[in-house]
Amino acid sequence: MTSESTSSLWQNTCRENPSSSVLTGEVSADLAIIGGGYTGCSAALKAREMGATVCLIEAETFGHGGSGRNVGLANAGLWLPPEDINARLGPKTGAQLSQALAMAPDLVYGLIEHHDIACEPVRNGTLHCAHAPSGMADLQRRAEQLQAIGAPVQLLDKAEAQARVGSQQVHGALFDPRAGTIQPLAYARGLARAAQDAGAQLYDHSPATALSRGKAEWLVTTPKGRIQAKHLLMATNGYALPIAGYQAPSIVHVNYFQGATAPLPPAIRSQILPGQEGCWDSALVMSSWRMDQQGRLVIGAMGALDHFGSKIHHSWLIRKLAALFPALAGTPLESLWFGRIAMTSEHLPKIQKLTDGYVCFGYSGRGIGPGTLFGQQVAKALLSGDETALPLPVCTNHSLPFAGLRGAYYETGATLTHLIKDRIG
Repeated sequence: MTSESTSSLWQNTCRENPSSSVLTGEVSADLAIIGGGYTGCSAALKAREMGATVCLIEAETFGHGGSGRNVGLANAGLWLPPEDINARLGPKTGAQLSQALAMAPDLVYGLIEHHDIACEPVRNGTLHCAHAPSGMADLQRRAEQLQAIGAPVQLLDKAEAQARVGSQQVHGALFDPRAGTIQPLAYARGLARAAQDAGAQLYDHSPATALSRGKAEWLVTTPKGRIQAKHLLMATNGYALPIAGYQAPSIVHVNYFQGATAPLPPAIRSQILPGQEGCWDSALVMSSWRMDQQGRLVIGAMGALDHFGSKIHHSWLIRKLAALFPALAGTPLESLWFGRIAMTSEHLPKIQKLTDGYVCFGYSGRGIGPGTLFGQQVAKALLSGDETALPLPVCTNHSLPFAGLRGAYYETGATLTHLIKDRIG
């Protein structure tokens, strides 16, 4: 398994298929966007709503990168709890970011409804599950911090968490009713289609090969065309390709793989996640699980499927499935795929300042809500010239020493963990 999109469930079940073509010739626009995921497509849509002309290019297909390989948990906030965010950004800025991202699911589900995006939206909340009794201390800390800023989260004891998940392997959970699940690739492509409907020009299979700054405009070169634009948004996140004249910010790549069963029989399906919440756990090497609209169980964890350890990850996935849900022991996985998460050292997203432009990156596993919000807000800031609407202050550069080694460290840790965990006997 060498492809990141090996038998992806999201590709197989996506019902959003925006029109596509390759950029050829010269195009002028108020805003050029490089990257066709949540951030880029959200920005394109918002910019058109503000009356700007927009040209977006994607090197592969819309949603090809992390957006289309996502678990599909539309969460509120970040992975970091509020006090940790405040410690890194300061109390005022941290509180502003937490409050902005608390509303991100409203934005996501609002866009889905307004633009009739066919992405299997279910807003029944998420469960952050304690993987062991020791995990409850972390969930208690998170619950207290979130409740202190007005979040309607609820800490569930072991019995209630097990009833909601349908598994004896969880020891409590933090329930967030603001959140939910979506088909992540369909959402990304639905945003692309909505931007096109609004009048934005979107091109796929059109990678940026060179970037330069003229006296008052950006020049973006592709294999068959060129864009001249006043403003620029770089929205490639963890899937940046080499571009002459541009150095992408340094990030840590963390891989995440997933597998999906066939649709489960009704008798079994009714016993697993009867409330249709999306789940992830408190383990250091995190795992997640959820149902799709057709009753497939989608389960995943940190790790890649393109090296010798892929068989280790796959074997663990089968064991984990049986440990969580004994009724599914021996159930084959019909789909397997993985993708890259872009992390920063602080586990916080970044907006890097360019001349008449921005780079958005580092969502650290929370791409749906933050990506959608950041896309809208950077489009507003670029077109209005007012940066006060941005969800956090901009940075002028971002360096991360030994980013490649850090990524290898995470992958090695995940592989060793999956080698020994959840074995019977």
